[in-house]
Amino acid sequence: MAIDSQLSSPLGPPACEKDAKALQFIEDMTKSVDEVQRRVLEEILSQNADTEYLGKFQLDGATDRDTFKSKVPVVTYEDLQPQIQRIANGDRSPILSAHPISEFLTSSGTSAGERKLMPTIHEEMDRRQKLYSLLMPVMNLYVPGLDKGKGLYFLFVKAETKTPGGLVARPVLTSYYNSEQFKTRPYDPYNVYTSPNEAILCADSFQSMYAQMLCGLLMREEVLRVGAVFASGLLRAIRFLQLHWKQLAHDISTGTLNPKITDPSLRDCISSKIVKPNPELSEFITEECSAENWEGIITRIWPNTKYLDVIVTGAMAQYIPTLEYYGGGLPLACTMYASSECYFGLNLKPMSKPSEVSYTCMPNMCYYEFLPHDPNAPALSRDSPPRLVDLADVEAGKQYELIITTYAGLCRYRVGDILQVTDFYNSAPQFRFIRRKNVLLSIDSDKTDEAELQKAIENASVLLREFNTSVVEYTSYADAKSIPGHYVIYWELLVKDPENSPSHEVLNQCCLAMEESMNSVYRQGRVADNSIGPLEIRVVKNGTFEELMDYAISRGASINQYKAPRCVNFTPIMELLDSRVVSVHFSPAAPHWNPERRRC
Repeated sequence: MAIDSQLSSPLGPPACEKDAKALQFIEDMTKSVDEVQRRVLEEILSQNADTEYLGKFQLDGATDRDTFKSKVPVVTYEDLQPQIQRIANGDRSPILSAHPISEFLTSSGTSAGERKLMPTIHEEMDRRQKLYSLLMPVMNLYVPGLDKGKGLYFLFVKAETKTPGGLVARPVLTSYYNSEQFKTRPYDPYNVYTSPNEAILCADSFQSMYAQMLCGLLMREEVLRVGAVFASGLLRAIRFLQLHWKQLAHDISTGTLNPKITDPSLRDCISSKIVKPNPELSEFITEECSAENWEGIITRIWPNTKYLDVIVTGAMAQYIPTLEYYGGGLPLACTMYASSECYFGLNLKPMSKPSEVSYTCMPNMCYYEFLPHDPNAPALSRDSPPRLVDLADVEAGKQYELIITTYAGLCRYRVGDILQVTDFYNSAPQFRFIRRKNVLLSIDSDKTDEAELQKAIENASVLLREFNTSVVEYTSYADAKSIPGHYVIYWELLVKDPENSPSHEVLNQCCLAMEESMNSVYRQGRVADNSIGPLEIRVVKNGTFEELMDYAISRGASINQYKAPRCVNFTPIMELLDSRVVSVHFSPAAPHWNPERRRC
């Protein structure tokens, strides 16, 4: 197909005319960031001028930034919870948004507390769909021929709940997959999935996973990319194959369908349109899956796969070694940055290494502001409001906390993400996701966050390499019952050579390596103050974190958005973990610490 040369993009030669238009849209948005942002804020403030929330701040119809920033405060979810609860309870007056709240999008949540309810409006679906439409045109710049095959994506929905006032509450991806935009999407040769809609939309996670895996196996030669939303989701699919390959191979051999697949529409779809007897394929799957060594299993079963499409930034970075093991070294592509509150941007270099992934925030999605982040600075008080920076004014190399104003009525809302500016595309800044702004562990005056814990585990994992062993999953808690209190870290290990597994002494040294990686406040507590006891690692049985996920799903978590909690304090979860412990290890010595010199 000939491409109009006038539609070509500086990003690269587009694969087709449709791609050329998408890439031109990216160019237009990123060249005029500040003007687009000015217009977005004006639209939001005009649209929601008569809402109860904005009415409190006496903007008097003003839509300019200066008035907005001087009168509207920066808020957290807890600040907005009373208004959100009224909407959830059935108040249909324009509280946050002039447009009716169409549903609530639930955050992925943690091991403690209730999931957050994020209000959304119908027009947001079109905005999210627009961002989705940009992903493949960018990917096509780097990986040719993706229109010649299919994507094996493990996508899931969760059964919906309703608020007391009758509004649907569901995860953002469940909302999208159930939307008409997804279900009636036009055919696009660059976006064909092996999984039929019936499999994706089946709320039973076992039936959905089984059907999607079966379809992926039946179409193995056509699969050009394999993915899930998060890295943990793809690894869960591999684990599912390990557990159920015999039944899958039987279905493929006989052309029948597992009787556990009882969803009528799903069963009819798979039985009548997809599964046919294929003894040769069944023998191949049996041979591959019965082998003890599963290294490179993805490329062995799906030999034409060009990359894995999963999020491996932030807390998901810990899965990279395991994905590389199962993926046979396939590139890991992180394509998109989004949250329940809003979709933000995309990765313009999706084939970059995970450690180099940066996302370009699209200025049409919401109005962005950024709070300069200094981890050593004192906490802000309400008496000294923060000075926020606009999207066009952030500086390369600096870290910021993301704050957004959305069309659905969130105003100057603290998302809780810490981002670092890495570069610019045209006038649009590009951000690396650093972490969630949450302290995970604290015994005394120490504060250990997710990034520090992740780094400590990475450093300790170096000691496991000579044993061909890696940490595939972990969580933690601050044990304040012991005196003094100490950190407890649960590890699930992948031991690739059982004859050469790490010894008890090596795992003790892993405890010390983690402590050496902790911040100086922690090490001072261990060495000088004796306010923190030796760090403890509890190794759990393989499959424990899958059980943890199943438990979370049974309590209402979304399989699609689930991420293993990095810190736990919910008694049933801790009891589950402790019941699966196979060995316990403690730091054999105190970490290195020297008192800092202080000026008089």
